[in-house]
Amino acid sequence: MGRAQGHRTRDKNKASLPQVPKNMKSDGRDVEFSREMADSADLEAQARSNAAEQRVRNKK
Repeated sequence: MGRAQGHRTRDKNKASLPQVPKNMKSDGRDVEFSREMADSADLEAQARSNAAEQRVRNKK
């Protein structure tokens, strides 16, 4: 019906503030890794991950 186009919300912070503050965001690498507990598959997966990250960085 077109009523919402002319109305603004009363809460002015809702539109300007992000949901998560930048200082609380993580890069997604929150996994703990222990070389003593790792097996060969873990080490191989980590090597593949590092190689993939290098390829992505080189593309940029």
